[in-house]
Amino acid sequence: MKICCGTDIIEIERIRNSIEDAAMGKAFIERVYTPKEIAYCESKKMQKYQHYAARFAAKEAAFKAISEQLEDKYSISWQDIEVINDEQGRPSLNLIGIDLKNIEDIDLSISHCKEYAVANVTLLRK
Repeated sequence: MKICCGTDIIEIERIRNSIEDAAMGKAFIERVYTPKEIAYCESKKMQKYQHYAARFAAKEAAFKAISEQLEDKYSISWQDIEVINDEQGRPSLNLIGIDLKNIEDIDLSISHCKEYAVANVTLLRK
């Protein structure tokens, strides 16, 4: 067995600026986030940028954890990695159309404060 890990941290202000940019904001959101993620983040009103940033960090961390198994790092897109929450609010990953062999388990932890969002993805391979 092998444990693979990916971690990412992002400034929330960078995500806010990308989303609020008049020229590219909508395109940025639609390129990076799934409709479920957009609905979730938008429901958070005043803290929506923290949630967008946390999901961005989670996608980066997930890519780092799974990249060793990808033949071509361009074979997946931002929307192939989706962050979902269960009834208690615990986040997890939904890998859409990504066929990763030998994955026993995958775990996600995300957190954010006023300035930063951070994510850690750990996966267990056979």
